[in-house]
Amino acid sequence: MAESPSSIESIRKWIVEHKLRAVGCLWLSGIGSSIAYNWSRHNMKPSVKIIHARLHAQALTLAALAGAALVEYYDHQSKPGSNVVKYPDQFLAHPQKD
Repeated sequence: MAESPSSIESIRKWIVEHKLRAVGCLWLSGIGSSIAYNWSRHNMKPSVKIIHARLHAQALTLAALAGAALVEYYDHQSKPGSNVVKYPDQFLAHPQKD
């Protein structure tokens, strides 16, 4: 009898397969929640609220990209034979055209 994958494992697999979509969804939810939070503060101008929301979303995006890089690193480390270079020609020096 095959076991069904845990919810954490299925989330990890989805993130590995859809990295950019995961970062985009995180960014959209981050900027939406940041705008909602900043809009509830009445002592700031609207332009400052938007700038703060953008900065929060930018920090969240960097964190999401770092998380995606860690997932990718972990995924490559856990696979056997992952140290083999798939495209060795890309590291060869090419003569420059004058």
